[in-house]
Amino acid sequence: MIAVATSAVREAPNGHAFLHQVEEETGLVIDLISGQEEARRIYLGVLSGMAFNNQPHVIIDIGGGSTELILGDGHEPRTLSSTKVGAVRLSAELIDTDPISSSEFNYLQAYVRGMLERSAEELLTHIHPEEKPRLVGTSGTIETLAIIHAREKLGFVPTPLNGYQFSLKDLREIVNRLRKLNYAERAAIPGMTDRRSEIIVAGAVILQEAMTLLGLESLTICERALREGVVVDWMLTHGLIEDRLRYQSSVRQRSVIKIAQKYQVNLTHGERVAKFALTLFDQTHSILHEWGEEERDLLWASAILHNCGHFISHSAHHKHSYYLIRNGDLLGYTEVEIETIANLARYHRKSSPKKKHYSYRNISSKKHRRAVEQLSPLLRLAVALDRRQIGAIQDLRCEYQSEKRELHLYLQAKAPDDDCELELWSLDMKKGNFETQFGIKLIPTLFQTILVVN
Repeated sequence: MIAVATSAVREAPNGHAFLHQVEEETGLVIDLISGQEEARRIYLGVLSGMAFNNQPHVIIDIGGGSTELILGDGHEPRTLSSTKVGAVRLSAELIDTDPISSSEFNYLQAYVRGMLERSAEELLTHIHPEEKPRLVGTSGTIETLAIIHAREKLGFVPTPLNGYQFSLKDLREIVNRLRKLNYAERAAIPGMTDRRSEIIVAGAVILQEAMTLLGLESLTICERALREGVVVDWMLTHGLIEDRLRYQSSVRQRSVIKIAQKYQVNLTHGERVAKFALTLFDQTHSILHEWGEEERDLLWASAILHNCGHFISHSAHHKHSYYLIRNGDLLGYTEVEIETIANLARYHRKSSPKKKHYSYRNISSKKHRRAVEQLSPLLRLAVALDRRQIGAIQDLRCEYQSEKRELHLYLQAKAPDDDCELELWSLDMKKGNFETQFGIKLIPTLFQTILVVN
């Protein structure tokens, strides 16, 4: 079972407490996703339901609390945006009259236009002069407007609705009629649910203003959106899709590298640290921990990005790393996964995780807090093994002696005449956290020749 939370939980003051309570009472871990990640998964959902043929498509999804605008051509999305205008939000905050008064309607239009303007302008800058993108609309509000249009123009509602089109001119006519109806009259429209009739005016205005700002005169319906995108993303993550969507499966890795480049991370060093961290992870699996592929991936990401805080300052750079990762719009990850990556980087040096630390408390899932406790010591050791950032340690092997509760760490030096004194010193300084966490003694041994451990 995959559960996803979006705008309402993202913004609720007690959102994290709610997620924690659900996990406590049901055992269900809800994935809280950012606005950009929500847009990306909507993109995946639409991609799974219609062919783009390498042509640019603008996707608009009007939800209860936010509206997502996406531009893509079937490959990497060119823009992903999420704006805090949604049909439920605006109905609750801006509409008090029924039918809506002219003054409220005019304010609603102006407010929506102002809120969407920046996202629309950014999207338009990524459309090449010769391109004419198709506009695709998804989710309940837009589908309801399409149903109203189809009943009036065709006398019936096509099944499926996928691919149905209507124009901006027709939408404006529908908006002008809806604004004059009260709640009961809107609810009486065939195909309109009671709940939808409460919010349809605000939702229709959002669509009208978005189409106007984008200069697009026609909209095509796609019945796949976030729900299907969540399924597609899960399938991609688990290697179950091998067709044209396969490229999307590497979004996590590409997003991490993009953030690393943005903050001028030494990628050669980061990749060595990641190699050591994953080797330690793999060779201690089923001995010291039982974490799986998902946690392994989070460890990799934190290893690549652990030093990104240097972009701000060397002093307390581990704390800066936390901030940059936490707010860096990593795609392909849920909010709790991003929080975990940021915390792993935060604890690659200095203090170990403590309940009094805001960053550690901010992890909503017990499972992920435990992952930070157990995986951050591995990252600390990995960082120590490349202390000079010159690749002095070439390889490592772990050997666990259960009767003595000792983990022997056999290290191979890259250069025959290098005693790796600084790496060994750093390892000795950082091993305490590892030994405390797992209740064992770490014993490193350096070899200047090829390392063979039976």
